Amino acid sequence: MEELIHFDKQLLLAVNGSDSLLLDYIIMTLTTATTWIPLYLSLLYVVLKSNARREVLFIVASAALCVLLAGTVDDTIVKPLVARWRPTHDPEIGTLVDVVDNYRGGNYGFFSAHAANTFSIALFFSLLMRHRLLVVTMVCYSLINCYTRLYLGVHYPGDITVGLLWGALVGWGVYRFFYCRFSRPAAYSQRHCLVPAVVLLLTFTFAVIKALYQIYSA
Repeated sequence: MEELIHFDKQLLLAVNGSDSLLLDYIIMTLTTATTWIPLYLSLLYVVLKSNARREVLFIVASAALCVLLAGTVDDTIVKPLVARWRPTHDPEIGTLVDVVDNYRGGNYGFFSAHAANTFSIALFFSLLMRHRLLVVTMVCYSLINCYTRLYLGVHYPGDITVGLLWGALVGWGVYRFFYCRFSRPAAYSQRHCLVPAVVLLLTFTFAVIKALYQIYSA
């Protein structure tokens, strides 16, 4: 176990941070929850276009349940119970971690709520809509969020891995045992599923433009 923990720390230091101010700003934007509101709204748009009102309510409730089980359980139970230091607070490697704008996160980081939340949502909507482009879009959304946590040094790769596994279990469980039990999946058109993909690209473009503005206005 000690060797595994040591490897986890060394792997984090290998992928953490960079010498690019542009990338620093991009990552800080992409790791912020509010940045992804347009993507969530685009998913709601697709749901509204493809379902009756009753089904829409069940889908929204299912998405909320994913977040509740994935992230809230982590933040309120697992992190305080396991009490594993985030890399930025770890006495062993804390001074070696490259931080951005002195952002260090809370004390404990096992496991990653970003990974759990985003992947539970990604898997739930992938199972719901079952279009390849939508699946790719949602997986990219989750992995981008996961990478930002490594880049910023606030999670170890092990935190991310366990978060993804827990998120996958939650997303599948909510779809299988909650949504499918009380509602009937609808047919989603490829045209509608294109919308979240476009919004994902626009979100990344926004992060780049914002970063360039921050650099040149400093």
